[in-house]
Amino acid sequence: MTQHRISRRARGTLAAALATGLLAPLVTLAGAQPAAAAGAAVTCTSGKAGLADKLERDITAALRGKTATTAVSLRDHTTKTVCTLRPDQAFDSASVVKVTVLATLLWDAKKHNRYLTQRESDLATAMITKSDNAATTALWKQLGMTKIKGFLAAAKMTRTVPGADGYWGLTRINARDEQRLMDLLTAPNTVLSPNARAYILKLMNKVVSSQRWGTPAGAPATARIQVKNGWLSRSTHGWRVHSVGAFTGNGHDYSITVLTHDNRTMNDGVATIQAVARVIHKDLAPSAPAATRYTPTATPREALPAVPRA
Repeated sequence: MTQHRISRRARGTLAAALATGLLAPLVTLAGAQPAAAAGAAVTCTSGKAGLADKLERDITAALRGKTATTAVSLRDHTTKTVCTLRPDQAFDSASVVKVTVLATLLWDAKKHNRYLTQRESDLATAMITKSDNAATTALWKQLGMTKIKGFLAAAKMTRTVPGADGYWGLTRINARDEQRLMDLLTAPNTVLSPNARAYILKLMNKVVSSQRWGTPAGAPATARIQVKNGWLSRSTHGWRVHSVGAFTGNGHDYSITVLTHDNRTMNDGVATIQAVARVIHKDLAPSAPAATRYTPTATPREALPAVPRA
């Protein structure tokens, strides 16, 4: 039987211890702290010898010099590897909440033993593949707080708080709960049916090219890429830039969540996420040739969820 191993660094650390409206302007972030500040360390466990230590070193190095507050979660089902950084740090969700909206829709449909209507299917496709905000608002209103909170409870996403007054882009999320959602998509469970899981991953695989940045950066050519990103600027914490991705196929299945805020620009957040993603993919698939690794678009685009001023 393979045993999980806590790395030396982890032991040392433990021992030492959005619809319509106007976006608020970006402000200068005074006194921003480094992404890997004291008290926030990358911790990994793995069933593969040496991998946990390597991931801890490489993720930490990728974040060196970055000023954003960054949370990371990785689960590799194949090597039984888990990594976390700031798993309980709360962030405004921006558009990554759209995966939760679709999961709620399918969970509720299963409860009522029905298929999605053509309207629901069209809205879901636009919401995920093009990050359509109007489609998200329509489904958010249709589901309502009772069903959304019901799904979060069933999924054990206990610290995710839906945005009030229809502002789905202000849903409060964290890397631990987003990892729980990615686990539901990538492994059999009683919350989402196999058909629901396959449907969500299919849409995440069809995201338009201008939105396929973030966690896919550096993925090996053998991986099937499924991604959903989000970004949002407010007058506090600057730009929130997030990416959740599932990488499946060829006998190797894993998922990555990277959440950030306190970015001065959107591109700063993208760069931070992609720096983390590249070292993770390289460590998990070291034999993949550099020339075949996925390179995202140089001009990322996504509709911004509109939010109230803050």
